[in-house]
Amino acid sequence: MTENLPRTPRPLRVLAAMSGGVDSAVAAARAVEAGHEVTGVHLALSANPQSFRTGARGCCTIEDSRDARRAADVIGIPFYVWDLAERFREDVVEDFISEYEAGRTPNPCLRCNEKIKFAALLDKALALGFDAVCTGHYATVVENPDGSRELHRASDMAKDQSYVLGVLDEKQLAHALFPLGDTLTTKDEIRAEAERRGLAVAKKPDSHDICFIADGDTQGFLASRLGKAEGDIVDGATGEKVGSHDGAFGFTIGQRKGLRIGHPAPDGKPRYVLDISPVNNTVTVGPAEALDVSALTAIRPRWCGSTPAAPGTYTAQLRAHGGESEVHAEVVDGELRVSFTEPVRGVAPGQAIVLYDGTRVVGSATIATTTRAAASV
Repeated sequence: MTENLPRTPRPLRVLAAMSGGVDSAVAAARAVEAGHEVTGVHLALSANPQSFRTGARGCCTIEDSRDARRAADVIGIPFYVWDLAERFREDVVEDFISEYEAGRTPNPCLRCNEKIKFAALLDKALALGFDAVCTGHYATVVENPDGSRELHRASDMAKDQSYVLGVLDEKQLAHALFPLGDTLTTKDEIRAEAERRGLAVAKKPDSHDICFIADGDTQGFLASRLGKAEGDIVDGATGEKVGSHDGAFGFTIGQRKGLRIGHPAPDGKPRYVLDISPVNNTVTVGPAEALDVSALTAIRPRWCGSTPAAPGTYTAQLRAHGGESEVHAEVVDGELRVSFTEPVRGVAPGQAIVLYDGTRVVGSATIATTTRAAASV
């Protein structure tokens, strides 16, 4: 394995994506220390930045752009703001809305990495003569003896972010730098490093949740775009109506809270969302065990290298902060077919499944259909 910042006969021209947070600031500083010629850039992703989350919850606000500029000044690198608001609206926000409207559960951060940071940004960077894009993600790029690249988990599994980078192909990996990926340090130590470097973002809280939903109310955000549409909540076993809702788009499979069910199940146990039907605007609920999934089909696979040539056994991650499950996977007619060694819960169409071979990211795909372990559901 090589270092995450490869040693080359000449310094690389690196474009450091600076969100205004501590991770991207430290990553840019480390790239400079590695001898690279670094330029900082902040992505303006909203035509009205004040509508995005601020402070601890933001990553794309006016406040964040100012924090990024101050960090670049301290590091001593040129800094620019690039307007990608229209591209972000089309590829991330509108996709998010349409996926929920279709009854699916998207991951906007993963889509942003695919369409914005390592497509629009990287394409523009290469066109301007840069060699690579640097970000503060916790993951590792490994260069093989033949020059090919692989994406691996970060050295510190607790901070690993390879799941949201599973959409990157080998060409994109060849131009990606993740200076924090080999860091066996805690987040407190990263903050301490930022403080030693004189970076004011050292104590800035991490961003979280969805940056383009200002108040954190996803259901309210979707209702304002799609309109309220009252429908039924039904019991999956009996077909009985047990409640009502203002729009099926406001639910996700596996959801327990906020169902507004009028009376408890006969066994007194909680109900969970089992299915969402946008066609008839119906939400189906049932017991937790009815969520068990034994297999799935995923579409639009993206491989971090070559396509797997034959069926094989891998581990799979189904959400950004989830654990791994052993699976058998194969590619059939361009689709990924996956069966689980042990059933898993809360798998929703629209989510990404990312396959791993040890620490290596094999690739990712978007879940289209699932097979429930309980034949009665």
